[in-house]
Amino acid sequence: MTDYSAVLTAAQQLPEEERLRLIDALWETVSPDSEADFTDAWAQEIKLRVAQLDAGTVTTIPWSEIRDDALARLSHAEES
Repeated sequence: MTDYSAVLTAAQQLPEEERLRLIDALWETVSPDSEADFTDAWAQEIKLRVAQLDAGTVTTIPWSEIRDDALARLSHAEES
């Protein structure tokens, strides 16, 4: 099995668009029940955003739209 350092080194050699695809693919493998290590500031920000969502005071954008927009911007930047 390949170790973390070898995988990280190999991933860093990928073009940026491929690294973003890899991040997305890896994130999909993380269990929703996984406990991330959040700081107090992150916890407060999460509580604020959940409250805003519950109150209906913010408009959400689907991840697929955000990802597509980011990839399009990267593609456009690489062409320039």
